[in-house]
Amino acid sequence: MTSVEGVGAAQNQAAGAASSAQQQLTVDYDTFLQLMMAQMQNQDPTNPMDASEQLSQLASFSQVEQAIQTNAKLETMLMNMSFGQVDDLIGRTVTDPSGTTGVVERVEIYSDGTLLALDNGKGVLLGPGVTVS
Repeated sequence: MTSVEGVGAAQNQAAGAASSAQQQLTVDYDTFLQLMMAQMQNQDPTNPMDASEQLSQLASFSQVEQAIQTNAKLETMLMNMSFGQVDDLIGRTVTDPSGTTGVVERVEIYSDGTLLALDNGKGVLLGPGVTVS
Protein backbone atom coordinates (compact mmCIF):
# COMPACT_ATOMS: atom_id res chain seq x y z
CA MET A 1 0.00 0.00 0.00
CA THR A 2 1.20 3.46 -0.86
CA SER A 3 0.49 6.60 1.14
CA VAL A 4 -0.63 9.73 -0.67
CA GLU A 5 2.24 11.72 0.86
CA GLY A 6 4.90 9.19 -0.22
CA VAL A 7 3.63 9.01 -3.76
CA GLY A 8 3.30 12.80 -3.90
CA ALA A 9 6.92 13.19 -2.87
CA ALA A 10 8.03 10.68 -5.52
CA GLN A 11 5.93 12.48 -8.11
CA ASN A 12 7.48 15.84 -7.14
CA GLN A 13 10.98 14.36 -7.48
CA ALA A 14 10.12 13.02 -10.94
CA ALA A 15 8.71 16.40 -11.98
CA GLY A 16 11.92 18.04 -10.74
CA ALA A 17 14.00 15.60 -12.80
CA ALA A 18 11.96 16.41 -15.92
CA SER A 19 12.45 20.12 -15.29
CA SER A 20 16.19 19.57 -14.82
CA ALA A 21 16.36 17.68 -18.13
CA GLN A 22 14.55 20.56 -19.88
CA GLN A 23 17.03 23.04 -18.39
CA GLN A 24 19.95 20.87 -19.53
CA LEU A 25 18.58 20.84 -23.09
CA THR A 26 18.39 24.63 -22.99
CA VAL A 27 21.98 24.85 -21.73
CA ASP A 28 23.13 22.51 -24.50
CA TYR A 29 21.19 24.61 -27.01
CA ASP A 30 22.90 27.82 -25.80
CA THR A 31 26.30 26.11 -25.82
CA PHE A 32 25.72 24.98 -29.40
CA LEU A 33 24.97 28.57 -30.44
CA GLN A 34 28.08 29.88 -28.71
CA LEU A 35 30.30 27.23 -30.32
CA MET A 36 28.86 27.86 -33.77
CA MET A 37 29.37 31.64 -33.44
CA ALA A 38 32.95 31.15 -32.21
CA GLN A 39 33.63 28.84 -35.14
CA MET A 40 32.30 31.40 -37.61
CA GLN A 41 34.25 34.28 -36.03
CA ASN A 42 37.53 32.37 -35.90
CA GLN A 43 37.53 30.67 -39.27
CA ASP A 44 40.49 31.18 -41.59
CA PRO A 45 39.53 33.81 -44.23
CA THR A 46 41.75 32.09 -46.80
CA ASN A 47 40.04 28.74 -46.16
CA PRO A 48 36.43 29.42 -45.03
CA MET A 49 34.12 26.73 -43.70
CA ASP A 50 32.33 24.63 -46.27
CA ALA A 51 28.81 26.02 -46.80
CA SER A 52 27.22 22.55 -46.75
CA GLU A 53 28.86 21.84 -43.37
CA GLN A 54 27.54 25.11 -42.01
CA LEU A 55 24.03 24.32 -43.28
CA SER A 56 24.24 20.90 -41.66
CA GLN A 57 25.08 22.51 -38.31
CA LEU A 58 22.21 24.96 -38.69
CA ALA A 59 19.85 22.08 -39.45
CA SER A 60 21.00 20.27 -36.30
CA PHE A 61 20.44 23.44 -34.32
CA SER A 62 16.93 23.75 -35.72
CA GLN A 63 16.12 20.11 -34.91
CA VAL A 64 17.13 20.57 -31.27
CA GLU A 65 14.97 23.68 -31.01
CA GLN A 66 11.99 21.91 -32.57
CA ALA A 67 12.40 18.88 -30.29
CA ILE A 68 12.32 21.11 -27.20
CA GLN A 69 9.19 22.91 -28.42
CA THR A 70 7.47 19.65 -29.42
CA ASN A 71 8.09 18.09 -26.00
CA ALA A 72 6.65 21.13 -24.25
CA LYS A 73 3.52 21.04 -26.43
CA LEU A 74 3.04 17.30 -25.91
CA GLU A 75 3.27 17.73 -22.14
CA THR A 76 0.60 20.43 -22.32
CA MET A 77 -1.68 18.23 -24.44
CA LEU A 78 -1.31 15.26 -22.09
CA MET A 79 -2.07 17.45 -19.08
CA ASN A 80 -5.19 18.86 -20.76
CA MET A 81 -6.39 15.35 -21.65
CA SER A 82 -5.87 14.23 -18.05
CA PHE A 83 -7.91 17.15 -16.71
CA GLY A 84 -10.76 16.24 -19.04
CA GLN A 85 -11.01 12.75 -17.56
CA VAL A 86 -10.80 13.68 -13.86
CA ASP A 87 -14.55 14.22 -13.37
CA ASP A 88 -15.23 10.61 -14.32
CA LEU A 89 -13.00 9.23 -11.54
CA ILE A 90 -14.12 11.22 -8.48
CA GLY A 91 -16.60 9.22 -6.39
CA ARG A 92 -15.75 5.94 -8.09
CA THR A 93 -14.34 2.90 -6.29
CA VAL A 94 -10.85 1.81 -7.36
CA THR A 95 -8.71 -1.21 -6.56
CA ASP A 96 -5.03 -1.53 -7.39
CA PRO A 97 -3.18 -4.83 -8.05
CA SER A 98 -1.97 -5.02 -4.41
CA GLY A 99 -5.58 -4.95 -3.15
CA THR A 100 -5.80 -1.33 -1.97
CA THR A 101 -9.43 -0.30 -2.37
CA GLY A 102 -11.25 2.95 -1.73
CA VAL A 103 -13.43 5.71 -3.11
CA VAL A 104 -11.64 8.44 -5.05
CA GLU A 105 -11.87 11.78 -3.24
CA ARG A 106 -9.49 13.76 -5.42
CA VAL A 107 -7.16 13.30 -8.36
CA GLU A 108 -3.61 14.67 -8.48
CA ILE A 109 -2.06 14.95 -11.92
CA TYR A 110 1.71 15.04 -12.27
CA SER A 111 3.94 15.15 -15.33
CA ASP A 112 4.62 11.41 -15.09
CA GLY A 113 1.29 10.03 -13.89
CA THR A 114 -2.01 10.41 -12.11
CA LEU A 115 -2.52 9.74 -8.40
CA LEU A 116 -5.96 8.87 -7.08
CA ALA A 117 -6.33 9.99 -3.44
CA LEU A 118 -8.76 7.65 -1.67
CA ASP A 119 -11.16 8.20 1.21
CA ASN A 120 -9.06 5.91 3.44
CA GLY A 121 -5.96 8.14 3.16
CA LYS A 122 -4.21 5.85 0.70
CA GLY A 123 -3.17 6.70 -2.84
CA VAL A 124 -3.34 4.65 -6.02
CA LEU A 125 -1.31 5.39 -9.12
CA LEU A 126 -3.58 5.15 -12.13
CA GLY A 127 -2.11 2.56 -14.47
CA PRO A 128 -2.20 -1.06 -15.59
CA GLY A 129 -4.06 -3.37 -13.23
CA VAL A 130 -6.14 -0.65 -11.55
CA THR A 131 -9.86 -1.46 -11.52
CA VAL A 132 -12.38 1.39 -11.55
CA SER A 133 -16.00 0.60 -10.73
